[in-house]
Amino acid sequence: MRVTLFMIGDYAVRSYGLVVALAVLLAMGMATFLAKDTPYQKHISNLMLYLIVGALLGARIWHVFFFQWEDYSSRLAEIPKFWNGGLSIQGGLAGGFLAAAVYVRRYRLSFWELADTLAPAIALGQGLGRIACFLNGDAFGSPTGSGFGIVYPPGTMAYDTYGSQPLWPAEVWEGQWDIVVFVLLILLKSRKWPKGCLFLTYNILYSVARFLLELLRGDSPRYALSWTAGQWTSMTVIAISLLLGLVLVIRSRTEGREPIS
Repeated sequence: MRVTLFMIGDYAVRSYGLVVALAVLLAMGMATFLAKDTPYQKHISNLMLYLIVGALLGARIWHVFFFQWEDYSSRLAEIPKFWNGGLSIQGGLAGGFLAAAVYVRRYRLSFWELADTLAPAIALGQGLGRIACFLNGDAFGSPTGSGFGIVYPPGTMAYDTYGSQPLWPAEVWEGQWDIVVFVLLILLKSRKWPKGCLFLTYNILYSVARFLLELLRGDSPRYALSWTAGQWTSMTVIAISLLLGLVLVIRSRTEGREPIS
């Protein structure tokens, strides 16, 4: 676990930025593979530019304003420096989805078909991205109160917050669940679903786990009902996804297509 991997002159190569970059590249590779022989194959490279910009902006804004505003409010010049760590996965997803919506509107594509195609790649990128959080010592859990847990080294936010106490491996478990979701989505792709339902299934599977794992987090401020921003976001996503899924299934049946075969 190293925040800084090595130095190139005065430039610090940080584990967070390097692993996030690798996660993005591997997710792009998976997206290209999934889009093979589909009308969306030729759009992947251009779409990725939209997604990367939208995801970075959303992830940074979400993290700054919902997780560490008290800290950044006195250090406004640090807000753009996302390479030092401090990106919210949920904010990144929101920004990426908005960017995708802009892209499909511009090129007159089906948002739901594209979202279904890319859903497994998104889950894969998330799972790999959580390795960056682990190496950086962020997205950490609260103290376990026992000998079980991760003890973060000095120089990490987890250590600055709790010292040498064993903490719940919240980010590790979330990353592992994301890989499980990736495999489940690949398996589900072999069946016929109404457009958009695979993507909505991804949203629900991720959000349920995120809501539960937030109970173990030790780095998030809490709001109404003592829920974190992650829990409120997760519950909102679950509710919207269930509603949209119902609408898509009803629409599919109305148009005379079976939702599952």
